[in-house]
Amino acid sequence: MRPMSQNRSTVGRNSATATPSQSVRSRHTIAVMEALVVTVLWSSSWVLIKFGLQDVPPLIFSGLRYSVASAILLGVILARPKHRIFLKGRNRRWWTSIAAYGTIFVAITQGAQYVGLAVLDAITVSMLLNLTPILVLLLGSSLLREVPSTRQVALILLSVLGAMIYVYPVQFDASQTIGIAVVIVGVIANAVSSIMGRSINRERDSSPVVVTGLSMTIGSILLLAVGLAVEGVVSLTPLSIVYVVWLSVVNTAFAFTLWNRAMQTLRAVDMSIINSTMMPQIALLAVWFLGEMPTILDWVGLAVLGISVALVQVDQARKLASNQRTKTGDNLTDPG
Repeated sequence: MRPMSQNRSTVGRNSATATPSQSVRSRHTIAVMEALVVTVLWSSSWVLIKFGLQDVPPLIFSGLRYSVASAILLGVILARPKHRIFLKGRNRRWWTSIAAYGTIFVAITQGAQYVGLAVLDAITVSMLLNLTPILVLLLGSSLLREVPSTRQVALILLSVLGAMIYVYPVQFDASQTIGIAVVIVGVIANAVSSIMGRSINRERDSSPVVVTGLSMTIGSILLLAVGLAVEGVVSLTPLSIVYVVWLSVVNTAFAFTLWNRAMQTLRAVDMSIINSTMMPQIALLAVWFLGEMPTILDWVGLAVLGISVALVQVDQARKLASNQRTKTGDNLTDPG
């Protein structure tokens, strides 16, 4: 019979073994919740953008939104000594990565989305953007070596199928061709920026506020410059100013920082899948604010999308916890 002291020692080791896996699962769950909060904010943006585009052209509107948000974040960065010290030690490669990320994620992706919403209905734009997970899956597997399991691949494809069911049948007019082409460019840019953002944030050596503020500053300057060159100077109504301020402070400065924070834990394909939950959220907001009622088939598609997204995250959380238990278990031996 094993002495009581050894039994207590074994219990202590078992508790220590369980703690890391619980920590990994908890961190993953928190990151998922953070990302979902961001999607709620971004989904509400679509309604505000559609209203705001009635008075402000798309590139100017998006440029103002991200310029104001980046100014807020820059103020936060410069006000904290630790961020200033951190920036002094960054090399040219890091700055190049931040500049490229901001250009693709803000200037191209967000600019294309605004232009698309100006000429297409929100459902069509949302459907096209839900092609992003497929591109992210392919790029993430080859470039980041973040290979999902066969079950996760099936769930990812199922989520895309749900999005396709929701918008079926889709009919495009000849006049919408340019808008569709612009949004497709945005889809590609969105997928590439997901890979770039994950590559930067998974190192966890850069604060989410720093990554968000600097990349957004670069992207917003380019976006606003192009907007002024193409659309000219416009006057803002009091209501459009409210739209810009709210979108800048809450749906951009806060939301993008939280998004980059979640990206420190979640894979690029996870972030892309969670981002696709915006589609059912946008549908619900359309019912409440725009009076657009989905059909039964639409609701089926939304249900397929939502369930598949949830299952991917549950499966990934279990996988991470299992891997952590395996790692800690390999280092423990029972001396009894």
